[in-house]
Amino acid sequence: MIPTPWCTPPKARVERGFTLTELMTTVAILALLMGLAAPTFSDIALSSRLKDAANRLVSFAAVARSEAIKRNAVVTLCMSADAASCASSGGWEQGWIMRTATEVLFKDAGAPSGYKINGTVGAINFDPVGVGTTQATLTVCRYSPTVGAQERVVTVSATGKASSAKTTAGTCV
Repeated sequence: MIPTPWCTPPKARVERGFTLTELMTTVAILALLMGLAAPTFSDIALSSRLKDAANRLVSFAAVARSEAIKRNAVVTLCMSADAASCASSGGWEQGWIMRTATEVLFKDAGAPSGYKINGTVGAINFDPVGVGTTQATLTVCRYSPTVGAQERVVTVSATGKASSAKTTAGTCV
């Protein structure tokens, strides 16, 4: 005997998708995780800017040393507010230039807003053989917003070699 369509048992109904409760629970958990991760991402971005400012200083010192050798002349790396002349006051965060006695070779806008660069000197000179005639220590830090005590210390040795090191001393105010 052949079954008729009205005698066949109904097929099981398959439900697809999420219930409102499942969706709301997932959104709540996601919001909680994002709230925990946001400060970490902010700290990473701020730390990256700090590292960038320190690395730019190291790069400028290396190029200044190289230019002094290439030009067989004294090259000065100094802080500058106007990108045309060396400043006698202020800090390195306002910007810096690389210059010979007669011309400005390169300039940099300085540290981003909220960052400070404290230094033992306002200018670093490299003589024609590449030796740094001025030893310098520059501390790059962020003072606003303060998230941890991250700092970078840029050192230019008496031989003219520049390097950067990470520190958490918290001495840059």
